[in-house]
Amino acid sequence: MRLSARYTKFAVLSPGTGGVLQTATGSGGDTGTLKGAAARTEAAFLRSLDELGRLEKLDPVIGPLQRAVRGLPLGRWRDVLHGLPLGHPLHPALVQLPLGSWLSAAVLDLVPGARRGARVLVGVGVVSAVPAALAGWVDWAEQHEDQMRTGLVHAASIATAIGLYANSWVQRGRGRTALGKALGLAGLCAAGTGGLLGGHLAYRQASGANKAQPVPHLVAAGWHTVGRVADFPVGEAVRRELGEVPLVVVRQPGGHIHVLADRCSHLAGPLSDGKVADGCVECPWHGSVFRLSDGANVRGPATAPQPAFQVSVESDGTVRVRLPDAGG
Repeated sequence: MRLSARYTKFAVLSPGTGGVLQTATGSGGDTGTLKGAAARTEAAFLRSLDELGRLEKLDPVIGPLQRAVRGLPLGRWRDVLHGLPLGHPLHPALVQLPLGSWLSAAVLDLVPGARRGARVLVGVGVVSAVPAALAGWVDWAEQHEDQMRTGLVHAASIATAIGLYANSWVQRGRGRTALGKALGLAGLCAAGTGGLLGGHLAYRQASGANKAQPVPHLVAAGWHTVGRVADFPVGEAVRRELGEVPLVVVRQPGGHIHVLADRCSHLAGPLSDGKVADGCVECPWHGSVFRLSDGANVRGPATAPQPAFQVSVESDGTVRVRLPDAGG
């Protein structure tokens, strides 16, 4: 195989240090080459983001904050803020309004005669950031430690942005337009930093992703044996393995057997270690509740359902299961 002259030089990076371990050069020019300094900068940048999740100095702050957020008297609104009615986290949707308002205000700051409109948008952004932040805090309080550390820095960036924009709104109202614009620009930078950290938290650390989504792709189509009826005590959650996928099997009074994917869709907690009651199973990690009959969410913080398996009990007591959409 002959490589194009466009790719005549490459650098192999060390994941741990970001340094260049090896460089190979071909006969072509240097178009498309990756400079060593740029590669080291990129690696250092990614390393710094990953290090936020290991910043244990934040732990003394995280504990009291987590207890305070969990103690808020939100009732059923807590599930709404998690995004349970939507089927995915609400926080990323809510942040669109303040960020869009602030970005639009920055554009209007460049347009002559648009001072009033820019101030209105700054104010809209500050007000709409409140429910977005509340939804974010509710999600944050039900995450892993490394995610909460990154999330705390993310929240600090957004809080800085809100403070700067609130001051910008005040200064614009006092006629100090230049100062208001400067504060708005600083706020936009802080909000952008917070958005970057939010993306890192959501995608690299998978804080809001559905952990049960891969199950249909990991389970082979067709029926599979998971044991015999006698293997499953009534009312108890029993763990079984189906290839790479752990299952939770619950035999209800009356003999009906329910089978769900064991790893919670929220943060992969083991449902087989959870409490079984009222036809549901509760995740032992963060309290998400799923209906055994179909895997539907009854209570958050999980927003995605658990994959539910069809169950067949043979005449000899053999229990077989299948996932309708498996093998996709």
